Formats: sequence, C-alpha cells, structure tokens
Amino acid sequence: MLKAAAKRPELSGENTVSNNSNMAEVKPVFREVLPKQGPLFVEDITTMVLCKPKLLPLKSLTLEKLEKMHQAAQDTIRQQEMAEKNQRQITH
Repeated sequence: MLKAAAKRPELSGENTVSNNSNMAEVKPVFREVLPKQGPLFVEDITTMVLCKPKLLPLKSLTLEKLEKMHQAAQDTIRQQEMAEKNQRQITH
C-alpha cells in the first residue's frame, strides 16, 4: 500500500483537494439535455438474434409407437378374420 501510495498520491490521502479541483475543471464532451415540458422518449432498438436452427421430427416417438401398436392390432384382427373364413369354408 505504501509503494502504491508513493506512486499515486490519491491513495495516500495527500492532494485530495487538488485532485477534486482538477476533476471539476474537466468538462464533459456531451451536454445532457432534458426536456422541460412534454414526454421523454427513450429509443430502444431490438435486434435479431441468430441461433442454430433446431430440427424437429415430423412425428414424435410416442406417435410412432402408437401407430405401430395400431398396425399390429389391425394385422392380428385380419389374421383372425382370415382364420375364421378358412374354418367356414372347410366346414361348409
């Protein structure tokens, strides 16, 4: 701390008045203007954010499982109907 204070007088507490007076002499580059009457507008520009596209499946896994189950049930029904037809033809 002492070495830093020796190099920078503002850290040692010395010359604080002169530092403050020097800061008061610095004039800002831009002058702040606030309206006395009327509304105050703040412009907020939205920008587009580009991100990696997400590929979604055309059918969900659950839907595919349901379709397979439905197809399997339809196949078993057809097989049972064919077996019944064959038995009828054999008995008649």
